[in-house]
Amino acid sequence: HAYTSVFDSGTQGNVCSRTSLSQGDAAAAWDSCDVVVEHTYRTQAQAHLSIEPCGALAEIDASGRVTLWSANQSVFRVQANVCEALGLSMAKLRCQTPHIGAGFGNKMEAHVQPAVVLLALKSRKTVKLMLSREEDFETVRARHPAVIRMKTGAKKDGTLVARETELLLDGGAYGDDSPGVLGYALLMNCGPYNIPHVHAHGRVAYTNKMRFGAFRGFGVPQVTFASEQQLDVLADKLGMDPITLRRKNIKRDGDTWFGGQAIHSNGLEKCLDLVERESDWKATRAAHGKAPESEMRLGMGVAVSAHISGLLATGAIVRLLEDGTVLLNTGAVDIGQGSNTVLSQMCAESLKLPVDRVAIASPDTDGSPYNWGTTASRITYTTGRSVVAAAGEVEQQIKKLAGAMMECAAEDIELRAGGTVGIKGVPGGGVSFAQVSGYAHWAAGGPIIGSNSWVFDQKTVDPKRAVVSGLPFAQIGIFSFSAQVIEVEVDTLTGKVRVPRAWTACDIGRAINPTMATGQIEGALVQGMGYALTEELVWDGGRLANPSLMDYKIPTFVEMPDEQHAYLVESDDPTGPFGAKSVGEIGINTVAAAISNAVANAIGTRLSQLPLTSERVLAAVMAAEKTP
Repeated sequence: HAYTSVFDSGTQGNVCSRTSLSQGDAAAAWDSCDVVVEHTYRTQAQAHLSIEPCGALAEIDASGRVTLWSANQSVFRVQANVCEALGLSMAKLRCQTPHIGAGFGNKMEAHVQPAVVLLALKSRKTVKLMLSREEDFETVRARHPAVIRMKTGAKKDGTLVARETELLLDGGAYGDDSPGVLGYALLMNCGPYNIPHVHAHGRVAYTNKMRFGAFRGFGVPQVTFASEQQLDVLADKLGMDPITLRRKNIKRDGDTWFGGQAIHSNGLEKCLDLVERESDWKATRAAHGKAPESEMRLGMGVAVSAHISGLLATGAIVRLLEDGTVLLNTGAVDIGQGSNTVLSQMCAESLKLPVDRVAIASPDTDGSPYNWGTTASRITYTTGRSVVAAAGEVEQQIKKLAGAMMECAAEDIELRAGGTVGIKGVPGGGVSFAQVSGYAHWAAGGPIIGSNSWVFDQKTVDPKRAVVSGLPFAQIGIFSFSAQVIEVEVDTLTGKVRVPRAWTACDIGRAINPTMATGQIEGALVQGMGYALTEELVWDGGRLANPSLMDYKIPTFVEMPDEQHAYLVESDDPTGPFGAKSVGEIGINTVAAAISNAVANAIGTRLSQLPLTSERVLAAVMAAEKTP
């Protein structure tokens, strides 16, 4: 089969893809560094483990057209994937989405849908397939295992000078999203730090395993695990506080990303200040370090990260219905993160309506405007922009028709709270949205409909600043930031690690729905704890050895921190809808790194392989005790 290719991936043998990024002169910069650290880190495969396993139902009509309902993160990607796989005209497949029980990336591309549609076409019957939990473990995508060799150099005063990152990803049996994960991970390998001289390169290898693909964080948790540990090692060698070293090097207003992409808003310094203050970092960490040795040891760790908000195309349609209420249609799939609520809030705020007067349509390739997908932390930012713009078109039409009804210029009309319009400076009077809509439907103008479509088109890399090969995207998005402090308790007799307390601050531009944004941060912490401490897919040759919750350990309420503090930092991005950016993925990127740094602080030795299981931690403690 000839795969569609959007860039030269350098495929050769079992190498699926290659990527290389450089800026400055890393090879020459090492001589100017006063301290250099280098190490190799290993991370494991992690299962998405959505509450709802993958499934689909296909129904064929008399004309041979198929309607497909499935658990997915994009009806449009499903339509494209299935039609490409089966050689089917897109006009012959309608895709719809019911309520989805989470995705985290594994439902962005096709899973069982092509098989279900093919069976429906062959049998001319309705076909339904739902995977069992074991089948879901064995057949859908997981987070890429990775080997990361990283080298970082700095001056005596803590100024970061150079970094080299070599990344090897296990891609499994199929290409899938692997080239994208590799490229994005390397693009983010420096974290939110100013490092002038960088060489980042990597490969994805085909192996005889299940496929690996998109997973919350999209490669950033892996490189952050390496990067943030190296920052702590540098701080130790330089005799600096870890937060002081980070604060010295973080990106600030006016800085650019690797390759020159502009940063429009940046609340990272405030995030770092918040977690330092609220955790009482210096005093608490010093107390942990001075505590008499016992079988239970406490430690604190810090990590910072960045993530994108954006990527590719989206659209929105806003219709003013006959009774003055509004129907919003975006094609965006709500997978439990609450985008339906947030987008409805944006639409309601734009038109000064109560949110309960805005209904949102279910995604449907027959009637929804195109939306690339619920992935890449993009819905609030990209689709939100389209919603606000489409609502703006509706506002202009309302004002024009209301002006005709009240015999004044449209420029003299203003929207008022509750779905009414009136003349500026004239209290009372006016007409309702329902009256304006009735006038449009039955007298003049026609139904009031606003629409907007756009695509993120800011270039990721300036060729004058960086040399790039094998990067599968030209644009990614704007940046969100986070800082996190985690406290751990390590039982040195068993190696078990517990997280009593955690503090996470995320710069999300503006919180459209603070409750749901806080929930995203809290959920990301728990999912990240699983990645850091217990979750690992294990293979026996080509067979997955632990495809059940009996043998694959995820955090439960028993493992939840006693205290979990989430802080929303609002930097008001000038390009975002109402200043908003994203929060969906940023919270998970730092967890494994912060826990690893905290464990090192507690036991005095550092682990470089995830997960930090009791066996690995105990072995590290015992090895450290034997060291003279």
